[in-house]
Amino acid sequence: LQDLSLTVPSGTICGLVGENGAGKSTTIRLLMGALRPDSGRCTVLGADSASPEFLSLKEDIGVVLDEVGISACLTARQVGKIMQGIYRSWDEAVFSDYLTRLAVPADKKFKDFSRGMKMKLGIAVALSHHPRLLILDEATSGLDPVVRDEVMDIFNEFTRDENHAILISSHIVSDLEKICDYIAFLHKGRLILCEEKDRLKEEYGVLHCTAQDAAAISASAIVGKRVSPLGCELLVKRSGVPGNSTFSPVDIEQLFIFMAKEEH
Repeated sequence: LQDLSLTVPSGTICGLVGENGAGKSTTIRLLMGALRPDSGRCTVLGADSASPEFLSLKEDIGVVLDEVGISACLTARQVGKIMQGIYRSWDEAVFSDYLTRLAVPADKKFKDFSRGMKMKLGIAVALSHHPRLLILDEATSGLDPVVRDEVMDIFNEFTRDENHAILISSHIVSDLEKICDYIAFLHKGRLILCEEKDRLKEEYGVLHCTAQDAAAISASAIVGKRVSPLGCELLVKRSGVPGNSTFSPVDIEQLFIFMAKEEH
């Protein structure tokens, strides 16, 4: 990671986007104190993640990593009993409700769960001790589209409380576009963009034009382009394109792909 500076405000969901190996999981491991930064600092809920004070704050953080670390022989019901002895604020009623909502069987052993079922149990655990912050690393991978949509609704419910926040990494960019307030693009360990999602959609647009028209546009306004026999497709900064051009809206995945290619 190089020169990564990122803040997640309370009451918001921040999506961390990047290809495999971009540094998403490393960022999350630094935040959780599993890695020590060579320079700089990570502050979570007001405490440095490398400090002794951070240990007591872990009670207020729900974490779901890309591999859910639960013993293979345990059932979801047994996991709830164990967590009751770990978290002072563990809420068994909330946990049971999430198991029902997410259709997680209470008495089936973890080793017999599908990947999607394992992620759902991890999400239920993370939400059942009343955290203020959720940190999610590829937590929607392995879930079918219907369940992913339900999980996104749960995350939206969580951030209705202005004291709550979520940092979620995913390569399923369409999921992040649905729920995130902020989008951060990581590429090869560098933060190439961090901005409000709505502002990104206002600032950038897709322009379909001829090669001649494309040549008249300032290079500084062009983020990326595709050229075909039918003409040019340009991803542009709207403010840098003169005249009454008609723009198509840009989606976040399209924006990231163009920007990553430009960085490459």
